[in-house]
Amino acid sequence: MKLLVGLGNPGAEFDNTPHNVGFATIDKIAKEFGIIIKKKRKNGLMAEAQINGVDVILLKPQTFMNSSGDCVFAIAKKYKIKSQDICVILDDVDLTAGLVRARPSGSAGTHNGLKSVTARLGSTDFARIRIGVDSMSRGSDLAEYVLRKMDPRTAENVSVGVDKAVEFAKIFVEKGLPADTK
Repeated sequence: MKLLVGLGNPGAEFDNTPHNVGFATIDKIAKEFGIIIKKKRKNGLMAEAQINGVDVILLKPQTFMNSSGDCVFAIAKKYKIKSQDICVILDDVDLTAGLVRARPSGSAGTHNGLKSVTARLGSTDFARIRIGVDSMSRGSDLAEYVLRKMDPRTAENVSVGVDKAVEFAKIFVEKGLPADTK
């Protein structure tokens, strides 16, 4: 079984913000495969389904970004999913809007949600798909930037990145991610 995790913050006020592109990607995957994400488990919204013949869980932690690892760890433990079968999808302020980087493992970098997942799993040996949301302007507060609504141009570019992330997620489900992909 594979676990696809989209990082974000719960609540409509966070829709269309840079920090919620992980949720947007999971929603797009669900829509493409006719999956309804509504089951509440371990502080997350999830669905069990099959994607191209592979058993998959789609997960949107509802613990807020900085505690995402609690939910991911609980679901992985409950369903006996190894870290190598987990893929986390998240925003990245260090990548240009729309650019996507997919890796089979790696560090958390500066992303607090990814740091939480890494700490709770006790491993960096899980896939991650980072979606560029542009870097904040000089003098801006990072938390403020990732939690405010995206301007139309950035949102359009990020939407392209979400589409790419969906494709990488399908590759992960079917055969895993290559060493480094942009």
